[in-house]
Amino acid sequence: MSLSTIQIQNLPKLDGLRVLDLGCGEGRHSISLWVSARARVIGLDLDHTDLLTARGRKDDFTVGGEDQQHHLSFTQASGLKLPFRDNSFDVVVCSEVLEHIPQYRLILAEISRVLISGGVFAMSVPRYGPEWVCWRLSRAYHEVAGGHVRIFNARALRRDIEALDMYCYKTHWAHGLHSPYWWLKCLFWNTADTNPLVKGYHRFLVWDLMQKPWLTRTLERLLNPFIGKSVAMYFVKGASAQKADSYATE
Repeated sequence: MSLSTIQIQNLPKLDGLRVLDLGCGEGRHSISLWVSARARVIGLDLDHTDLLTARGRKDDFTVGGEDQQHHLSFTQASGLKLPFRDNSFDVVVCSEVLEHIPQYRLILAEISRVLISGGVFAMSVPRYGPEWVCWRLSRAYHEVAGGHVRIFNARALRRDIEALDMYCYKTHWAHGLHSPYWWLKCLFWNTADTNPLVKGYHRFLVWDLMQKPWLTRTLERLLNPFIGKSVAMYFVKGASAQKADSYATE
């Protein structure tokens, strides 16, 4: 799935591993991880409607028969109190979730609890600069129910996570082509559904998603360091710097 923010090539080989997608939403990362490897994936979210959508999307994919080592399931629960035992997962993914949670450090503590020593935590949040522009263009953007409650400073968030005995081995930006869309949507918030600029840019993003032309793929790679909508970081729990760095080169 090209819309995935977490890049599977930055994760350890997933075959046979237990993977949690915390705040899975409609399942874009859960399904992508399940399709890409023989992993045991659980997508967890608090929104029942999103989980129904995720289950429906799973049915659109054929990956061969599922078994104990290769399956995908979805469960409804809060990330503030995960319904899993300590050391239950080899990999935890949490993409575009923490910015919605007032008590985000409690979720980080829960992630650390259920992640094995040597396990990998991959996360992403909106990047400070592009997000700051959205907040300035529209109050409604971040004041809607369930919306963003903060703009993260990536360095400060990294320190919060590393304080849980995790070492960051990879950072990158993503979705540089998406930032202008969100700026337009925020600028014309009240009329975004009918505004020709917003609708036209959305059609462009859908076309790019479906066609993946080399020109826009190259353009996005060039834009990501400057206006990438998201920042993604990858951590190893309880690992030395040498061991953690080995994940980045596998």
